[in-house]
Order: sequence, then structure tokens, then C-alpha cells
Amino acid sequence: MRHETDSEFVGHEPCPECGSADNLARYTDGHGYCFGCEHYEPGDGQPPSTERKDYKRVTGLIPVGSPQAFPKRGLTEETCAKWGYTASEFNGNGVQVANYREPSGGAVVAQKLRFKNKDFKFLGEPKQAGLYGQWLWRDGGRRVVITEGEIDALSVSQVQSHKWPVVSVKNGAQGAHKCLRDQLQWLLLFEEVVLMFDDDKPGREAAEKCAMLFPPGRCKIARIDGHKDANEALVAGEGSKIVDAIFGAKSFRPDGVVTISDVKEEALTPTEMGLPWFGDTLSYELYGRRLGEIIAIGAGTGVGKTEFLAKQIHYDLTILNEPVAVFLLEQRPHETVKRLASTHAGKQFHVPNRDPDNPLWTPSELREAIEEIEHHRLFLYDSFGATDWDIIKTTIRHLAHAEGVRLFYLDHLTALAAAEDDERTGLERIMSEMGALVQELNITIHMVSHLSTPDGTPHEEGGRVMIRHFKGSRAIGFWCFTMIGLERDQQHENPNLRCVTTVRILKHRPVGAAVGQCVFYRYDGETGRLLELDKNPFEENDDSENFSGEDDLPF
Repeated sequence: MRHETDSEFVGHEPCPECGSADNLARYTDGHGYCFGCEHYEPGDGQPPSTERKDYKRVTGLIPVGSPQAFPKRGLTEETCAKWGYTASEFNGNGVQVANYREPSGGAVVAQKLRFKNKDFKFLGEPKQAGLYGQWLWRDGGRRVVITEGEIDALSVSQVQSHKWPVVSVKNGAQGAHKCLRDQLQWLLLFEEVVLMFDDDKPGREAAEKCAMLFPPGRCKIARIDGHKDANEALVAGEGSKIVDAIFGAKSFRPDGVVTISDVKEEALTPTEMGLPWFGDTLSYELYGRRLGEIIAIGAGTGVGKTEFLAKQIHYDLTILNEPVAVFLLEQRPHETVKRLASTHAGKQFHVPNRDPDNPLWTPSELREAIEEIEHHRLFLYDSFGATDWDIIKTTIRHLAHAEGVRLFYLDHLTALAAAEDDERTGLERIMSEMGALVQELNITIHMVSHLSTPDGTPHEEGGRVMIRHFKGSRAIGFWCFTMIGLERDQQHENPNLRCVTTVRILKHRPVGAAVGQCVFYRYDGETGRLLELDKNPFEENDDSENFSGEDDLPF
């Protein structure tokens, strides 16, 4: 613009064009410029101007007022004159006025008034105005800095001697995104955009949201060391920190986006087997159990789910010596302990002694078994029938942090979802939060889900378990890394095959080749233990009375 020269501001004079008392600024080279109507008077050695503005005043504006220094803000009169930041009156009250012009220059189209109580009011046509100060700079260049407020823009400009483009949004953090979006075409003319918003929660959130408007690598976010905003740094006499913040601004990258360099060291870490299952075959096929994952177990009624969980929990406690937490919502804690004691001793303590002359177990054997496992760190959720996921989630977080528990068992998810106002949306919420929880705490949750009734053979009669049979399968399938189904034909004509549980691998995200593999276990009616079989018993002669297999527990 024509008033932008290397000359210095001298003082104010009346404007012969618009009649204002002091809006015309006079400079050392003799030229004059009116900040109200843009009337221009050539300086020494300049040819007379034949250009005349077709000045059209926007209604609803107050007198532009006069530029002056604002010592409390550290702003000089020269700065305020350049930016058209003035002092005026509104309804008899003194106000500071940020005079907004059209983006391409021209007359004042809007005014933002700042009152003594820090309230703000817009006059005129704010929609016609662009960014504050946009008219001061040419289109495009190396860099433009954007602040959250007008005074901050003046501060940044002042410490840079008004040599480099600086603009401000109109309505603070809350309106920043729309303001920048409306002027995006102009902003993209610059090679680099630096957002210097307030260093508070609204400012940080607005900066990240606005940065998404720009192509990758084009936008940076600046933070001023030790100060909330640019004017605070200027008033503190640390204007150099503003400059440092501009040149030290960090390229914006949305949360969750990383590069190869960011994850290189983790990627170089050799992949290792996870914590083993109680059965060698299952451990081999699934490469163990990894922390930070959810394992879903789907089972019908009476197919060996209780024995499967008891054996796995007992293995984690006694063989791996891991602290374990169990949330068995349909089993009281003392019943769980009795089941674990049964697995430990090979005695069916949960079955009554109906033949006094030939008891299955004795009270002393029960006591001995419980006392042998008592020193292991098992945490049981003692709230039968309580199915509040929010409480369980808080308890899991406490046990992970306070007790170092890494292995959790939850039986069953269906009860938690049924307690929600809307079962489907409730289940989706629970699974989403559970997925985040295992990652946050680096734990493994073994989660049981009931199955819906299949179209064909029931699961209790050996019907094959599929992912779609899990109640809420969409959410479960999305969040779980591993899914297994338990099958048993309780009505098989061969009594030996009635007690065989098939563990079918339905999903294995780390290594998909495991999907479709089956492992077979026989329930021993005398010891109450599951014994892993070394081959598929259903491919043998149905009349066979004997099974090969070993109980891999060391007792």
C-alpha cells in the first residue's frame, strides 16, 4: 500500500477528505495517509496523485479514532498507527478499536471494540472483513504468523519491526477454524503458516483443529516459552522469545501419526512368544498370549467352559506364578476357590459325596488343597450379580496399578451388556473401552461370551461355533485379537465322546494361519481335570473306550 514506506510517523492531522479531526497520519517524507477514508497525499519528490477513492462508508461504525501508544500493553504509537488500532468512544465510553478493512485494502468495513472490562463488540460488516491486518501485506511470501487476538498480532509485528506478515483471527479460539477456512486461499499463498495461539486448552485445541486445514508440512504451531501469548511476552520485556517461538515452531502432526523413525527401535525388537496356555498345542498354534490384547472365548452351556477357565487360571497362578484377577459374575468367590482346589488336587470338591462308604473326597483333602494354593495371588470380585462395567473397569485399573495384575478373566460379557439401557450400543461401548484399557494397562483380558442359537445343530450337541454366533459379534470381532470357540456334543451316542471339548480357533490377528485349527480335551470324570488329546478322537472308532492323552499339570 502507498503509505508503507521506510519513512517514520510524525503526527496526526485533520483529513480534508472525510473531515475527521485527526485520522490523517503525516510521515517524515511528507506523505500523508488517512486511516479513516484512505485519502493519500504524496510526499516530497512524489508526483501528485490523480487517484481518488470512491469512498463509501459502512453504516453503524463509530469514529475511527486516533492511534496512540498503549504502555500497559507495550505497544507503541507507531505500531498502532500502522495497524489502525485506535482509541475512540462508544456511547460515551472510551474504547480501543481494531479497525478492520477489506482483505484487499479499502475502507473500514468493521470495528471490534474492546471495553475496559475486556468485553468485546463488533460493529459494521464483519463478514466483509478478512483476517485482522491482512490488508497490510502482499499476497504470498515465505511465512505468515497467525495469532488468536489483535493485540497479539500487533505485538508480533512490533518485535519484527513490522517487516514480516502477521494477522489475527477475528473471534478468538472459538471462531478460528471458520475464520481461517474463509481465508484459506490467501493463506495457501504462503510457503509456511505459523499458528501462535494462546497456550491454554482452548488455544491448543483450536490450533490443532486449524492446522488440519493445511496440507501436510505447511502448518506449524508455535509456543512461547514461559508465556501464554505474544503480548504477555512483550510486556515482560521478552520479545525475543516471540521471535524464537516463530523460528522454533513445530510442524503439526495429528495425534496417532508416526513415522518409521518414531517406531524404529520398537520394530527392531525381536518378536517373542507370549505367555503360554496350559496346553502345549494351544500355545504353539496361538504363539502364546500377548499383553495388551483381548481374548474372547465363546461357549454354550455345559461344554466344558468352567473346567477350561479353571485349568487356565490354575496354570497362570501355579506354573507362571502370575497374579490373577477373576470377575466371574455368575459364580461366588468361594465356589471359584473350590473349583481351583479341584483342579489342583484332582478331586471333584464341587460334587457332593453321595456315597458315604466310598467318598470322592474328604474335608481334610479339601483343606489341604486350598491351603496349598492359598499363597498364590488370586483376586476375586466378590459382588455376585453386580454387572456394572464402569465399576469393573475401575477395579481392573486399580488391580493393574496397585497389585501388578496382568491377567484378567471376565465371565461373562453378555451379563454386562444386558445391564445396559440399550444392549447393542452398550456392548459396543464396553468393547471399545475394554480395547483401550488393555492397551493402556498392558494387560490381557480373557473374556467369555454366550452364544446365540445357531440355525442348525445346537452348540450343546456339538454344533460348530462361528464368530457370528457370539452375542454382539460385530464389536467383539473388531476389538478382540484372538477368538476361540468351545464345542461339545453332550448327546453323542458314545459316552466317551460326550466328555470331549473341542477348542476351535476362530480368529488370530497376529498370525492368521492358526485360524481353523482345533485342539481336543477330555474331561476326566474322576479327577475333574481336562486332559489334552494328541489327535482328533472323532476320527477314531466310536466304540473305542480308551483315549490317549496326558494331563500336563505337574502333580
